[in-house]
Amino acid sequence: METQTLALATEIDFSFLALFMRATLVVKLVMILLIVASFWSWAIVITKLIQYRRTLRATAAFDRAFWSGEPLDGLYAQIGPAPEGAAEQVFAAGMLEWHRSHREDGGLISGALARIDRAMDVAIARQAEKLNKGLSFLATVAATAPFIGLFGTVWGIMNAFMEIAQSQNTNLAVVAPGIAEALMATGLGLLAAIPALIFYNKLSADSDHIAAIWEAFADEFSTILSRQLDA
Repeated sequence: METQTLALATEIDFSFLALFMRATLVVKLVMILLIVASFWSWAIVITKLIQYRRTLRATAAFDRAFWSGEPLDGLYAQIGPAPEGAAEQVFAAGMLEWHRSHREDGGLISGALARIDRAMDVAIARQAEKLNKGLSFLATVAATAPFIGLFGTVWGIMNAFMEIAQSQNTNLAVVAPGIAEALMATGLGLLAAIPALIFYNKLSADSDHIAAIWEAFADEFSTILSRQLDA
């Protein structure tokens, strides 16, 4: 009898597609949700890695141009008031406020330096928001995917026990498929959550690093303008 049961168990198809097709509707929906969340997470990760690399390159290129010795007005004339690069937008926001703070007679309106700092802070905040866009989804997947998978597992095991009770048969060939289908939901949950958590931490750290570069540049630029004001 045991040999016959093992023979039946070995004939069962335990491939992913077969387990998915045998699962109940609820478990199928859970699996589909986790698969979609996983693919979406990877799409965000790849997009962000490319975006951060381009941003760092553009920031480094602008930093070289800024410290090349070219006059600030000349550099501002080259990039214009609405450039594409993030670091250039921070610089343009400061220069635009600098020009607006001059009176017609050439003098400066009081409080110019504070307004310039605020203008650059606003520009940095906008660019940082673009960097962080999509990271909240990674955090959500990392936090909820294991529980969604666990829900599918609990539901699948409950259904498997109901089938065992109805068939009044506890052979391995009867128990194994239902348990395997249920556990696959938990596996998909972990498969979606683990990469999302890892890359959320990495991308958050990279975003903070890039924003810190912009803030350091804003401080240096503000120091240069302050020196000109004092002169």
